[in-house]
Amino acid sequence: MTSFMQQALAEASRQVPHWLQSVQARGLSLWQEADLPTRRTENWKYTGLNVLRDDYHLADGSLTLDALPDKWAAGCGGTRLVFVDGIYQSALSTAASADGVRVCRFEDADEEQSAKIAGHLNGALNVEDHLFAALNTATLRDGVLVEIAANTAADEAPIECLWLVSAVDAPTAANQRLLVLAESGASATVVEHFASLDDAKDSFCNGLTELMLGPNARLSHYRIHEESGSAVHIGGVHARLDRDAHLESFHLALGSVLKRFDLVINHAGPGAYASLNGVYLPRGDEHIDYHSTIEHAVPHCSSDEIFRGIIADKATAVFNGRIHIHPDAQKTRAELSNRNLLTSPEATVNSKPELEIYADDVQCAHGTTVAQLDETAMHYLRTRGVSQAEAEVMLSFGFINELIDGLGLEVLKDYLRPLLAARFARNSELSRHLL
Repeated sequence: MTSFMQQALAEASRQVPHWLQSVQARGLSLWQEADLPTRRTENWKYTGLNVLRDDYHLADGSLTLDALPDKWAAGCGGTRLVFVDGIYQSALSTAASADGVRVCRFEDADEEQSAKIAGHLNGALNVEDHLFAALNTATLRDGVLVEIAANTAADEAPIECLWLVSAVDAPTAANQRLLVLAESGASATVVEHFASLDDAKDSFCNGLTELMLGPNARLSHYRIHEESGSAVHIGGVHARLDRDAHLESFHLALGSVLKRFDLVINHAGPGAYASLNGVYLPRGDEHIDYHSTIEHAVPHCSSDEIFRGIIADKATAVFNGRIHIHPDAQKTRAELSNRNLLTSPEATVNSKPELEIYADDVQCAHGTTVAQLDETAMHYLRTRGVSQAEAEVMLSFGFINELIDGLGLEVLKDYLRPLLAARFARNSELSRHLL
């Protein structure tokens, strides 16, 4: 990544606003002092970085789109910001549509917003522990700030960021940065959508999101990855929950040559609650790695985490789910479940749930399973005239359908159902069983 890094660091140092310079300098220092993780690094034991290329280049903004492809044209019906290769597309974006909600790019921030960004950036994130977060900070040129004012109810107008990878001739790299500040009593819905245009070439996205929830704030957060099979995405979502805050976060990852995500939830105020659900579906030679950490630092908090993966062909997946109960976190309730379905004898998954408890009055549970398609259910369907291929599709889709069906955002559920049906069925004849 030498050439890419030299270009990224040079351009970032020229364009970063003065009020971000100290934040960027800190990221640069951490990146330069650290070594890239190897298979000997515990958190990267099953994920190699050899697919990262040296010839990525940052887009110069010369490529624009006249219109979005039909499948993304409708959006979620609220505020929308569209980026292509990390460059903002004003003609395809829509302004904030709800009272009490302000959405702006870092480049357009006024004095008050600049102070908030500088004061809160890396506030939900321990950047020293996440090397690629340091890289994101070091190469930061632009980002998105979402502010939801105190006691504002903006759930009916989702705030969406659509990050597209284009079909330019050379491999591209892009930084993504999103900072959400939900003040006391606020409630909102935020959708992050990463996707590739048809014929997109190799790409590398370093995507980082921070969610800061004030007292009694509620946030529904969705992060959808629909990138091409040649894409690389290394990123994370870091959340900080104040007293009685409520976060529901859903993640979907279709395959790529490499996807690696760090999900970190910090319960910082009593009574906070987090629901963290996700689905990963690698196939071919794809690789997906989810590392989640839920920190319970104060008493009377709770969390529920459910991740399910279906791994096909020669694909590989990693799930590492850690629950950390601190000494002061009495009366904590925390549950974690990871279930995996292997649909091929050559598919691989490494699943590792972890419980680390230093308080004595808690209720915690965790579990993981790795299985193949249920032979009894398969036999039942076959005896009723369902073909082998149809039965496999129906049982696979049923494995994740509970999580998809439980999504609270109907427009997103309507978008995902045909997308997933097509991915499972691989032809229209089979997908008719799923819609």
